Amino acid sequence: MSLTNLLFGRPLRSSEERGEKLGPAAGVSIFGLDALSSAAYGPEAALTLLIPLGAAGIAYLLPITASIIILLAIVYFSYRQTIEAYPSGGGSYTVARQNLGEFPGLLAAAALMIDYVLTAAVGISAGVGALVSAAPFLQRHTLLMCLAILLLITAVNLRGVRETGEVFVFPTYLFVGSLFMILALGLVKSIATGGHPVPVVAPPTLHLQTAAVSTWLLLKAFSSGCTAMTGVEAVSNGVKAFREPVVKSAQRTLTAVIAILIVLLAGIAFLVRAYHIGATNPGEAGYQSVLSQLTAAVAGKGIFYYVAVGSIVLVLALSANTAFADFPRLCRAVAEDGYLPYGFVLRGRRLVYSQGIYVLAALCALLLILFGGVTDRLIPLYAVGAFLAFTLSQGGMVAHWRRAGGKKSRRNMFVNGLGAVATATTVLVVTVSKFTEGAWVTTLLIPVIIILMISIRRHYDQVKAETANAAPLDLSDLRAPLVVVPILYWNKIAQKGLRFALNLSSDVQVLHIDCGEETEDFCRAWDRLVVDPTKRMGLTVPRLVVLKSPYRFVVSPIVDYVLELERANSDREVAVLIPELVERHWYHYFLHNQRAEWLKALLLLKGKQRIIVIVVPWYLSALS
Repeated sequence: MSLTNLLFGRPLRSSEERGEKLGPAAGVSIFGLDALSSAAYGPEAALTLLIPLGAAGIAYLLPITASIIILLAIVYFSYRQTIEAYPSGGGSYTVARQNLGEFPGLLAAAALMIDYVLTAAVGISAGVGALVSAAPFLQRHTLLMCLAILLLITAVNLRGVRETGEVFVFPTYLFVGSLFMILALGLVKSIATGGHPVPVVAPPTLHLQTAAVSTWLLLKAFSSGCTAMTGVEAVSNGVKAFREPVVKSAQRTLTAVIAILIVLLAGIAFLVRAYHIGATNPGEAGYQSVLSQLTAAVAGKGIFYYVAVGSIVLVLALSANTAFADFPRLCRAVAEDGYLPYGFVLRGRRLVYSQGIYVLAALCALLLILFGGVTDRLIPLYAVGAFLAFTLSQGGMVAHWRRAGGKKSRRNMFVNGLGAVATATTVLVVTVSKFTEGAWVTTLLIPVIIILMISIRRHYDQVKAETANAAPLDLSDLRAPLVVVPILYWNKIAQKGLRFALNLSSDVQVLHIDCGEETEDFCRAWDRLVVDPTKRMGLTVPRLVVLKSPYRFVVSPIVDYVLELERANSDREVAVLIPELVERHWYHYFLHNQRAEWLKALLLLKGKQRIIVIVVPWYLSALS
């Protein structure tokens, strides 16, 4: 077994794709992990904004959470309809582009791309943040741990969808089970004590109130808490990943994810108030995540605490997988329409869109490095892209149902319209409240990405227009090319190149650059090495052209000569035949000059249609 097969699994045939399909149980761990894990950092993000209110701020988490749950329910019903209407994968990009037009589609795509990159970065940083809160001595290694987890998730995703689901099923359900037990135990204790349970381990003392309650502060807390809704669209983007019946499997997965998330959000909001738990400042000494405080308060710091915190760490870190599942699929859809490089359409050895995985990993690593792996610094960038995509998707579905007509369509149109209004309002709130804290970055990046995608499409359209040819093969005016063979000194590589040149044409020029070294020896041996053997075989003798290069330049004199030759022979093609040494091992590459590479690059850059570059390789033996 090769190292590649060991790390990433054996290559899969295209016919094996059916075995890679997912059921609802695995679908929750693949497409629902981001949404579920956001229960860990969404409420905390809201509470962090309420720190200036001290103990009074905790009371506002319940109404904020209730607002988020209502919005979540609206979006849920909307995406159920999207899955049914677009069983081939009804992501926001597809829905918006087909129903609203090109620009709304690209707007949705740009918003989702940013959202997925941030999903991966926030998930990993939140996981490491939870670990640091349980083991504070690890805080100085935050960034290193973030990058290590990113590398692990990338490697797992390259193994294929089914194996990724198998890896993530256990931590997902351990996380859900642990939190349900914490919420159930906390609820029982709260009811038994009349709503005033005594914490097993007291949470940190709440800060004194340093600010007054204001609508602006509550809006900012709401917009941060809305990060708990990110990832909801993931199932609708990946419908094709589910096994038959596709629509029912996807809808069941979405229902399970939303139901679990609502229970988690409501339970956390209730118990945070009951146990008087507030947020601590991320990135500072003594930081503890809200869930770490809640678990310790409800169950103490025994074995269960470490199991629960371990599952939270795992799921938060692995929640980045949702982005790795959906980002490549989104890029494939956009690339199929010509707005991204076609490489995103190609599937790798394990039937996954490898190029999308590589790009996401690189962008996520860059983001983690820039922000030091701290969740709170990334949150302000986060929700704008997600809710903008929600809005465009719901608006697109309104247009879809309007065209479909009928009583059922009118009912569905109302649901999607309500979702569009609700999420559009949230976009406005989030953008305004978080603009100066970092949302301006997302607002600026979206048009930049759209311009880039339009430029890529324009390039592809120009290439298609220039290369299109419906005419049959044109065989008029066929002539053998004028062949130029650059040779610095005589050896087996040069001989192989010249032999091939003589097969192509009777008009061959051997181009030698005189740098003041070995030229005299080469010219004296020319008759013996080339002229005499060629005459004996009755072939046309190649013409030797010597170009002097007093400054020892080699590549540029050859390029200038070929370009001049092309101008002087407007009725012929000029074939530049380059004999090239091919090393067997990559580390030998650095032991030889790379003039052939530079020559090819410059000829392709400066040449016209009548210049043809041909490489004749000489392969070194395996023993070298």
